[in-house]
Amino acid sequence: MDFISKTKLKFYTKEFLKFFNITIISLGFIIAIILIKYKPAYKVSIEGEELGYIENKTAFEESLKGEIKEDSRKNIEEVTLNTEPVYELKLVNRTEETNEEQNIEEIKEKVKDDMTVTYKYYEIALEDNVVETVNTSEEAEKIVEQIKEEKSEEEVNLTIQEKYTTENDVQINDIETAKLNVENKVEEKIEEKIEEKLESQMPDVNGIKLAVLPITGQITSRYGVSSNIRKSTHTGLDIAASTGTPIKVMADGVITEARYNGSYGNLIKVAHGNNVETWYAHTSKMYVTKGQEVKAGDIIGAVGSTGNSTGPHLHLEIRVNDKTVNPQNYVYK
Repeated sequence: MDFISKTKLKFYTKEFLKFFNITIISLGFIIAIILIKYKPAYKVSIEGEELGYIENKTAFEESLKGEIKEDSRKNIEEVTLNTEPVYELKLVNRTEETNEEQNIEEIKEKVKDDMTVTYKYYEIALEDNVVETVNTSEEAEKIVEQIKEEKSEEEVNLTIQEKYTTENDVQINDIETAKLNVENKVEEKIEEKIEEKLESQMPDVNGIKLAVLPITGQITSRYGVSSNIRKSTHTGLDIAASTGTPIKVMADGVITEARYNGSYGNLIKVAHGNNVETWYAHTSKMYVTKGQEVKAGDIIGAVGSTGNSTGPHLHLEIRVNDKTVNPQNYVYK
């Protein structure tokens, strides 16, 4: 290469480097100006709907997962995003809200609104009727085991079923409340069975089938006994129960009286045919009126202590041909 060519090459190289340096400086200056006004951020969208901007995608996703795990009830089974959020890297004006806490929380809530949460819970059923719901199988098994031990002499048919729902509206109780509720239902069922057994053994009175017991309770005064609170021997059977306990009519019939009647207090009389009557005395409330037809098992009144009474109880009389007979010849034996 001759001298002239070398000289030209040096000149062009020098000019190129000069131009390159100017270009780099200019580009850096432009980038600096852009970065002063703009900043990189991710636009978050779901199905084309813009939710907002964030600067740190990884931190946002980790924070969202942590909140879902922390906020969800302990019986959560699965969390599914119906639509995955779309993240687009953009240059946005620095005045655009990105890392502000309120903005990020708003975006999180919108993402959560598009989630499906599946919850798992356990139902405790008594003879196929659900009576309680708890979070875990351990809680359900503990309740059932304890109640079966406490009621070992009774036939208690308790079962556990695993259930799922996407609606977080199932009433879940703590283990102590749940156990108490199941115990109450079991007690009710045991009482029902006792009553059903007694009712299945109900006899006839002068051809009239007695179908149900009026109440269950403790016998406090028997037929024919004498007492200083009565002028004559006892004409019926006293069964103690709390005030307000519903009183059932023992057989089909017609109400012949429902009014206050001296020492009987509020008295309900029912004619069943074949000259058979049942009387229900000292009631706190009377739900029937004279002339009304009733069916066996209908609630006709409530236990009380009206009239000549020392405490809440039902005075039950059975009459045949207008003469009292001992109720324990037929019931409460």
